[in-house]
Amino acid sequence: MTKHNKYYYDKGRNGWTPSNTWQDEVVEDKDNKLSGGKINPKMLLTKEELKIDYSKDKIPNYYIGKVYGYEARKVIEDFDLSYNVGTATTYLLRAKRKHDTSVECIQKAINHLEFELDRIKNEAKIEFFDLKNINEEADI
Repeated sequence: MTKHNKYYYDKGRNGWTPSNTWQDEVVEDKDNKLSGGKINPKMLLTKEELKIDYSKDKIPNYYIGKVYGYEARKVIEDFDLSYNVGTATTYLLRAKRKHDTSVECIQKAINHLEFELDRIKNEAKIEFFDLKNINEEADI
């Protein structure tokens, strides 16, 4: 191991001296000004208060159907859904059960469906571009 002088860790590369440390950069958000003052009240509750028992099952109860006991992840796996469609499905399945209102979950589902549409459109553009290049090369 290389032995360094006592000033080795005080200076950066080429003699640069840092003006502050990473501890100085940590900002506390005591007044919730950085987060906009919006904290989900369920984030302040414990697992017991939320009635989530991870010792029996590692899956929260809002991802399991009440009547037949289907799990959202197993439904998605069974239908072989893409990431975005699967995520949108889980948001829709839990919409009424996780939060007080289902607006947030439905908006997240819409966002993921829009991501999937963008992905499909981009794939179509790539396929069209590849077919166009193949046709141009064949004309040569």
